[in-house]
Amino acid sequence: MGRDQVVGALLMVLSVAVIIVYGWMVFFTEWSILLLQITGFIAVLGVFGILAWIGYTLATTPPPPKPIEEIEKELEKELKDLESRSAEETAPKE
Repeated sequence: MGRDQVVGALLMVLSVAVIIVYGWMVFFTEWSILLLQITGFIAVLGVFGILAWIGYTLATTPPPPKPIEEIEKELEKELKDLESRSAEETAPKE
């Protein structure tokens, strides 16, 4: 067996063992309410922790740069303004 297959088999056995122990603890021990409360808290913590991380990332990410087309339009406008100023300065004065 390859190393990946051994790791996969161990993960499978461990997962089945955890499922069995968890089920036994939920249905056959006096710790069932506490276990369910902890499990629910961890689930809520995980979901809202991920949502908080996404919100933080969206809030702190700088806006994307302007599209190249918009920059080209601005440059063309500035070039035309410079050309018109240059033409006015070189025009003969009366």
